[in-house]
Amino acid sequence: MTQQLIDGDSRGVYVIAPTPFDDAGALDLESAARMCEFYLGHGATGLTILGIMGEAPKLTPAESLEFTRTVLKTVNNRIPVIVGVSSPALNLMGSLSREVMELGAAGVMVAPMPSLKTDSAIAGYYSAVMKELGDIPVCLQDYPQTLGVHFSTELLIRIFSEHPGICMLKHEDSPGLNKLSQFRAACDTTIGRRVSVLVGNGALFLPEEMARGADGAMTGFAFPEMLVQVVNLATAGDTERAAEVFNAYLPMVRYELQPGLGLAVRKYVLAQRGAIASAALRAPGPRLTDADRAEIKILWERQNKRLAELGL
Repeated sequence: MTQQLIDGDSRGVYVIAPTPFDDAGALDLESAARMCEFYLGHGATGLTILGIMGEAPKLTPAESLEFTRTVLKTVNNRIPVIVGVSSPALNLMGSLSREVMELGAAGVMVAPMPSLKTDSAIAGYYSAVMKELGDIPVCLQDYPQTLGVHFSTELLIRIFSEHPGICMLKHEDSPGLNKLSQFRAACDTTIGRRVSVLVGNGALFLPEEMARGADGAMTGFAFPEMLVQVVNLATAGDTERAAEVFNAYLPMVRYELQPGLGLAVRKYVLAQRGAIASAALRAPGPRLTDADRAEIKILWERQNKRLAELGL
């Protein structure tokens, strides 16, 4: 079976997958396999693991590989899997990247180091990254709200023009709609090649981003079927139906996007849906209160009522 690789034509929904732990904080590989089947069953086009919402810094190098191996074995090349490999040390990034590609990954995601503050420093960093990674397909993550690194549109155009191996942009700047439009237009002109653009930010602006030229979503949400439905409807040109579906889930999207608490909310709902056994985050991490869980229950009931009204 030919290994799937990401490229400039990659589209759809690449779900950002959490890393399951048991109640004691140990890596739960049985849940990891179950979670993969859950996402496949809800129509995910791809998976992205060991990202910011995957608690990657809390894993040992051995655990990162063990988790990756489990995911790739479970998925078995049915959909592409991107692995986050961001690291302050380029040699460690290169080593992990080569290992996950050997295991069957479709590419790697590299976020900038928070210490990078100028355009020249950011551009120099990605030049060094690509020298280290060689021909491994790369997704560049642009997420200034969390990483504190700001890519201007001009800088993104420069980096993608200089490095054909960076074939995908994870666009998470906010406000970022005009930036997305400008970058997409530059693919046809200055960059001179197609770049896959998948959007994050918990899908908060997904309908608008699809209208601006996004190829899909790369984000997490406890109801991945919403991401799939909205992307498919928008791609087919049914923008009104896409908006109706999105709006039915919007209160839960908003609740899950709470800074600091969002992953705890997501894992709780995923556990309630049977995707993972435990909602635990590895310490240090927040825990939901009874009031939080009660609010989620109310939002979920309202969501189900609206979906029934829409015939979903």
